[in-house]
Amino acid sequence: MTDKTKPVATGYHAHVYFDAASRDKAWALRERVGKALPVAVGRFHEKPVGPHPRFSFQVAFTPEQFSTVVPWLMLNRDGLTIFLHPETGDALTDHAERALWMGEIWPLNLDALR
Repeated sequence: MTDKTKPVATGYHAHVYFDAASRDKAWALRERVGKALPVAVGRFHEKPVGPHPRFSFQVAFTPEQFSTVVPWLMLNRDGLTIFLHPETGDALTDHAERALWMGEIWPLNLDALR
């Protein structure tokens, strides 16, 4: 495989998972992320959306922000699970093979990406 055929991450999405019992903790983290980091914080979904098996909100950031955002999330996730994946243009592979987990690993609904 040559460098021209290797995928390139144009951005990253961190999906913070929660449930009814951890809703307030997730809302507080969402507020802290928005104040602490220059990132795009997405909607607060209180139902599974797309491939995500739990309630979630998304944090979107650039490759240049990776070294700042990921350590911050690692240290401030307050026990919540975070699913992190690159954005390369191949959503299925990005979610299924290129992802990182902080906390409990949940099976994704990959059919939503097919």
